[in-house]
Amino acid sequence: MKKPIYIFSDGKLERKQNTISFLNKENKRKYVPVETISELYIFGEIDLNKRILEFLTQNEILIHFFNHYGYYVGSFYPREHYNSGYLILKQAEHYLNMEKRMKLAKAFVKGAVENIKKVLSYYDRRGAELAHVIDAIDRMEPLIDKQSLPEELMAIEGNIRDIYYGAFEEILKSDEFSFDKRTKRPPQNRLNALISFGNSLMYVLALSEIYRTHLDPRIGFLHATNFRRFSLNLDVAEIFKPIFVDRLIFSLINRNQIQAKHFSKEIDGVILNTAGHKIFVEEWENRLRTTVNHPKLKRKVSYRTLVRLELYKIEKHLLEEQPYEPYVAKW
Repeated sequence: MKKPIYIFSDGKLERKQNTISFLNKENKRKYVPVETISELYIFGEIDLNKRILEFLTQNEILIHFFNHYGYYVGSFYPREHYNSGYLILKQAEHYLNMEKRMKLAKAFVKGAVENIKKVLSYYDRRGAELAHVIDAIDRMEPLIDKQSLPEELMAIEGNIRDIYYGAFEEILKSDEFSFDKRTKRPPQNRLNALISFGNSLMYVLALSEIYRTHLDPRIGFLHATNFRRFSLNLDVAEIFKPIFVDRLIFSLINRNQIQAKHFSKEIDGVILNTAGHKIFVEEWENRLRTTVNHPKLKRKVSYRTLVRLELYKIEKHLLEEQPYEPYVAKW
């Protein structure tokens, strides 16, 4: 079974016959058979050459790069093997036709909001007093259908997320992880640092899964298609961030797996340190391997597979075979 490889050390990435070789700064070498790798996540300073990139392209392996602070900075996205010219034309058609674009954009936001409420309901049943937060989101939710432009839709979604973020301290009840407000580059506190890192992993997961479909990641619907390299992965990630990222963050903090010692204070913000990154990544991969009952397939599928299935549903919508309905958690 293929799996992601995370590299936190500095060193050199090379091809050695039919394996990927990593030589670290202590001259210790590790070999990984190429057929076992789905993608590479690079956090350290890595040297590589055209030979290894050609080898990764042949084997359909993506590389995702993160900087010293854990920010996602970009991907090596090999030549597409599955792109369909016809589907890309349909994707562009749905983007250029505002009515068709908004239908998909609204579905992404509705999926995100429903999963936000699932998370809140889960913790409300476990003693957090969140009924008023759920009620506030319920009052705002009807505004989604009244919007006519993606920018207006994103503003509504942003307002709902602000209400949602206001519930985090009630869920966590931890002095070490106060919120105040959502801040990004750079995060201004530990909780924001965790959200930013988790969201980056979610964006990259969606991008990796798009690569293995007929879809083009450059054409999104909620997020504008512009000079930014990718946008469809941002759309799809909105649906899953509450149930993948936020639930994981709550679990890591409430179980004391992530603590204050796993963060560093920089001049302009707070970052998760390498030890924190490793803990988060390990639990992230455990979560992605977790299986849940799929209501339509009538069988168990992994969290990672849920993302791929979502993309297949988008394909069917674009081909006008079946209207798209976003995934909403049942747990």
